[in-house]
Amino acid sequence: MSAVTPDGRGGSVRVVAVVRGLVQGVGFRYRTRSRAEALGLSGWARNLPDGRVEVVAEGDRAACHDLADWLGGPQAPGRVDAVVVRVERARGDLAGFATG
Repeated sequence: MSAVTPDGRGGSVRVVAVVRGLVQGVGFRYRTRSRAEALGLSGWARNLPDGRVEVVAEGDRAACHDLADWLGGPQAPGRVDAVVVRVERARGDLAGFATG
């Protein structure tokens, strides 16, 4: 699964992803934070009431694509059934990476 940006240029973007499956109570948010920090991304990951996890990350376009691929890959903890990714323009309003 790859996130696709409309303009194909470099620079910063924001990725908004919703991950469905067995992704709560298995360390998914914390491993996502570790991966995002290793990629130099800012943002957050939070549990949703319906059992999904929402991830918002911002930074280098290639790093955001890497994180989006990782979210649906075999190295992500738990069991991922689906990932819906939306790529937006970076807003520059995120600092650090939080789990909540």
